[in-house]
Amino acid sequence: MMFNIAYALGPQPGGGQAPSGFSVFVPLILMFLVFYFLLIRPQQKKQRTHQDMLKSLKVGDRVMTSGGLYGTIVAGGDHIVKLEIAEKVRVDVSRSHIAGKVESKETKEVKEAK
Repeated sequence: MMFNIAYALGPQPGGGQAPSGFSVFVPLILMFLVFYFLLIRPQQKKQRTHQDMLKSLKVGDRVMTSGGLYGTIVAGGDHIVKLEIAEKVRVDVSRSHIAGKVESKETKEVKEAK
């Protein structure tokens, strides 16, 4: 009688197959695509626009540094710019530490007039 039970518990057709190699990687590929479109791509776009802004800086632009200093560019170089943060107070700042341009009231009025 014991032999009949052993045959009854044999492999079932189609029930114990291992998943194919491609079907294992499909969820990983989908997760990578989600991370790419939600995290990586927007960060690259933000970095690209910041680099373009840094390249377009010129003397006379009012900027804010990543440390929170506001100033006007009075001299510029490839890596270091000189900011005037108060009358006769000038500091050297690395170009890469400029967070962004700040619009003054005059430039806002000129843009609104157009």
